Order: sequence, then C-alpha cells, then structure tokens
Amino acid sequence: MTKTAVKSKPSSTASATRSKSKTSSSDYIHTIGELAEEFDVTLRTLRFYEDRGLIKPKRQGLTRLYSDAQKARMAEILKATRLGFTLTEIRAMLGSDGSAKASPTLKLTKTQVAEQLAHLEAQKAELEKALGELKAMQKSS
Repeated sequence: MTKTAVKSKPSSTASATRSKSKTSSSDYIHTIGELAEEFDVTLRTLRFYEDRGLIKPKRQGLTRLYSDAQKARMAEILKATRLGFTLTEIRAMLGSDGSAKASPTLKLTKTQVAEQLAHLEAQKAELEKALGELKAMQKSS
C-alpha cells in the first residue's frame, strides 16, 4: 500500500485492498489505520487527539474516516508536538473545533516563536548539564 493518496480512480484490484472512498473530486477519505501507518503513530494516539478536540473524524458507523484536510491537520499537529508545544497550545494555534474547517496550518506569532525557542534552549542547556554530570560519573566508575 502506498503512503500517498492517489487522485485517480483505483483499479478493481486496488479498490479491494484500499479502504478509501471518494467524497468529492479532490477529497479522499482515509481510515484511522492508514493515518496511523502514514504518520507512524498508534491508533491510540489518534483517538487521544480526537478526545482532546484536535481532530474530528467523520463517523461511518464505528469507523473513523479522515479527509485530506484532516490528514493535513494531523501533519501540523505532529509538527507542533515536535516543536515542543503542548496540546492546548496546538489546539489554540489550529482552531479549537478540530474540524477540517479550522486552519490546517500552525499560526505562530513572532512572540510565540521567540518564547518557544527560549524554552527549548533552556531545556537543551539542562540536558547538556545532565549529560555532563552523567559522563563525569561514568568516567569515575
């Protein structure tokens, strides 16, 4: 299974193995398993983000379905977590409703960027200090 959405109509063989269905000319539906595999996260992670209001999949029975816009939003959520932002901060940056109508991209002010850089630099300094102490202990052992 490829990790990119195919915009053309899938062949009969591919449609048997893929669980995407076309909802409009440019919007494909992705299952929770496909998103988890693509973003290398667990199903539990996606459900947790849903519980926190960061993403809002469409439901078809018990099945969670994600649009391309939700997929893009998920990419931004993961980017923001790598940048060290909390889920509350991420929700505020992306829009709180978790729907595809909310902004799929992070909206960071210069102040937010500067504050996050300072926060990460402080964490880096603490880590370097801890690493130095541990290395010193290792040499003396």
